[in-house]
Amino acid sequence: MDFSLCERIIENISQVIVGKRQAIELLLVALLADGHALIEDVPGLGKTLMAKSLAKTIGGTFKRVQFTPDLLPADITGFNVYNQQAGRFTYQPGPVMTNILLADEINRTIPRTQSSLLESMEERQVTVDGQTYLLPHPFFLMATQNPIELEGTFPLPEAHLDRFLLQLRLGYPEKEEEISMLERFREKDPLGSLKAVASPEQITELQGARKKIRISLPVREYIADIVRATRKHKALRFGASPRGSLGLMRTGQALAALQGRDFVLPDDIKRLVVSVLAHRLILTDEERLRGATPVHLLEEILAQIPVPAPTD
Repeated sequence: MDFSLCERIIENISQVIVGKRQAIELLLVALLADGHALIEDVPGLGKTLMAKSLAKTIGGTFKRVQFTPDLLPADITGFNVYNQQAGRFTYQPGPVMTNILLADEINRTIPRTQSSLLESMEERQVTVDGQTYLLPHPFFLMATQNPIELEGTFPLPEAHLDRFLLQLRLGYPEKEEEISMLERFREKDPLGSLKAVASPEQITELQGARKKIRISLPVREYIADIVRATRKHKALRFGASPRGSLGLMRTGQALAALQGRDFVLPDDIKRLVVSVLAHRLILTDEERLRGATPVHLLEEILAQIPVPAPTD
C-alpha cells in the first residue's frame, strides 16, 4: 500500500488549518489506527474547522453534536418511529451514522448520554430497541473538552477516557501563523473550496495496511517497559491498562506509515507516549496537590527506561 496518500491528506488539511501540522498528524495517526481522539483546549482554536477539513479531505460524511445537559442517548444513536403507512416501526438514524463525528464539549452532557457512545467507539455499531445497526466505515470520533469551564460539567469516567486512543491539544498559534491565518481568511473561507484527495474506501485500505507495519521485539519490549512502569510508579494510583500498550503499538505503526516506513522505531513510541498514555493515568491525591501532572511523570519514566537500538 502506498502511504504517500497520507502526506497529500496532511497537505490538503493544511490549506485550511495554519501551523498545526503536528496536531493534524496526530489526528491522522488516530484515524489510521482505527481509534478516536479527544481534544482538550480553549474555544476558538479551530477544533471544529479541523474536523470538517478532515471529513472533506477524505470525502467522508461529517456530523457535529453540541453536547448539553438535556441531550439524550437517542439524540445521538437514533430512534424508532412508527410508520402508519407501513404498519411498523422504522429506524431514524442519529448523527452517529457518519464517517467523522464531532462530539463538541462532551463533558457537558450527563453520564447516561456520554455512555451511549461507548458501543459506537468500540464495536462500531449502535443498538436501538434490540436491533443492531452497523456504522459507516471508517468511523472516527473527535470529542472536545473545554478545560477552563468546569461549572455544569460531567467529567468523563476513567473507563470512557480509556476508550480514546489519544488526547491532544492545539495550542495558540505563533505570531507568524496568526498573520498567515488572517490573510488566508481575509476574503473567503478556504474550507468552502477544499477538495477531497482520498475516499473512505482508501482510508479503510490504509487502516488494513497499517496492521502490516513491522514492530520488532525490542520495540515491543520498550512499549511494555513504559506501560508497566506507570503501574509501579508511587505517584500514580492507577497506571495504564493493556489497552494503552495496544494503543502505543497501533499508533506507532500509523506514525511509521505516515513517515513512509514499513517498520516502527523507538523514537516513534517516545513521540507518542504522552498523547496515548497521559489521559489514562490517575495520580494519587498527594501528588495532585503538589501540582504533579501525568505528562511530567511520563517524561520522568521515559528518561529512566533505556531506549533500544533502532532496528527494522
